[in-house]
Amino acid sequence: MSHDEAARRDREDALAPLREAFALPADTVYLDGNSLGALPKAVSARVQSLLADEWGQDLIASWNRHGWIDLPERVGEQVAPLVGAAPGQVLCCDSISVNLFKLLATALALRPGRRTILVEAGDFPTDRYLAEGLASFLGEARCRVREAAGDQLAAALDDDVAVLLVTEVNFRSGRRHDMAALTRAAHEAGALALWDLAHSAGAMPVQLDACGADLAVGCGYKFLNGGPGAPAFLYVARRHHDAVQQPLTGWLGHRSPFAFADRYEPAAGVLRYQAGTPSILALRALEAALSVFDGVALEDLRAKSLALSDFFLAAIDAEPACRAVTVLTPRAHGERGSQVSLAHPEGYAVAQALIEAGVIVDFRAPDIVRFGFAPLYNSFADAAAAARCLATVLAEERYRAERFQARARVT
Repeated sequence: MSHDEAARRDREDALAPLREAFALPADTVYLDGNSLGALPKAVSARVQSLLADEWGQDLIASWNRHGWIDLPERVGEQVAPLVGAAPGQVLCCDSISVNLFKLLATALALRPGRRTILVEAGDFPTDRYLAEGLASFLGEARCRVREAAGDQLAAALDDDVAVLLVTEVNFRSGRRHDMAALTRAAHEAGALALWDLAHSAGAMPVQLDACGADLAVGCGYKFLNGGPGAPAFLYVARRHHDAVQQPLTGWLGHRSPFAFADRYEPAAGVLRYQAGTPSILALRALEAALSVFDGVALEDLRAKSLALSDFFLAAIDAEPACRAVTVLTPRAHGERGSQVSLAHPEGYAVAQALIEAGVIVDFRAPDIVRFGFAPLYNSFADAAAAARCLATVLAEERYRAERFQARARVT
C-alpha cells in the first residue's frame, strides 16, 4: 500500500482527530498498544492535580472531599459500557491475576458439585497458573484444571466442569473466540463462563450482558491506556450477586468498612470484591484515560481496527520479502482481534530490528512478532510505515546483527 493511499485513508478517517488526545513520540510508529497503551494527555493534568491539590493540600480529607473512597466503583462504571455491562456489575481494583483468583474461587463455590476449571491450551499463561495455584491450594478433591484446544472447548465441557476460563482474543495469535457461542455451550453443560478481556476491551465492542457471561476480568493498561500496572477490572453478572462469595475478604469489601467490626459481612454485590486499600494515583490516571472514550462509538473503533489490520495485511502481502513470515492472525473479521501476529524463526531479532528503526512492536515466544493496532490513535500511515520497515528488515536481513540476539528481560 502506497504512502498516498495511507494519507487518503487518514484524511477520510472520522476517528483521526482522536490521535491528538495522546502524547506520541515524534518519528515513532507505536504498534504496541495491545501491551501498553500510549499516554493520554489528560492523564498528566489529572495526576498533577491529584499530587498538588488533593494529596498535597487536602491530604487525608480527600477520601471524602474528592471521593477517593468511591473510585473503584466509579471507574468501574466508566469501564462498564466498554464491555457491554449494565451499571452495578463492574469494579476496578487489583490486577487481573488477583481478580482471576477471586472469580475462580467464586465459580467453584457457585458450582459445589463440580471441580474442573477448563482452560484453553496455549492461552495466556497467568490464567492457567492462577487456576493451577487454586487447584493446588484446594486439593484434587475440590479443584483440578483441564485444557482443550481452542476449537475443542465446547466439546470438552462435561458434567464436572464448574467454569470455562478463556481469553476472548488470544494473546499470541490474535484469534477471537465467539463469546456468545462458548458461553451458551458452557451454560448448556451446567458450567459458568469466565472471560478474560485483556486483549479486547477498549479496541472493540464486548457484550458481556448480551452474551450471558457470568464473570469477567480485564486489563487497564493495554487498550484502555491507563498506564503501566494500571488497575484491572472485574465483572460479576447481576443474577449472581446474592450468591457470590470471594476468598480475599479484606476490610474494604466489608458492608461497613469503617465500623471495624470483628466479623466480616460482605458488601452488596460486586463491591464485596474489594479487598485492600486501592492505589488512588493509579485509579485517577485510569479515570482520566477512560475519558478519551467519551462520545466514541465502539462499533466505529472496531471498524477502524479491522480496516487498519486489513491495510497492514494487504501491504505485507504485496512485499516479496514478507513471504518469510507466517501470518498467524485469522483473516476473517469475526475471528480477529486488534493485532496481527507474524511468525518468523528469528522473531525476537526481527522485533528488535523494527524497534531500532522506530517501529515499536513486541515479541512473544517462541517466534511471534505482534503488531497491535489501537484505533484511538494509530493511523493508516502507521500501518504503511510498519509494513515498509518490516520488508526492509527482512530483505536486508538486518535481524542477523549481533546486537539483536541478546534477549532483554522484557520482550
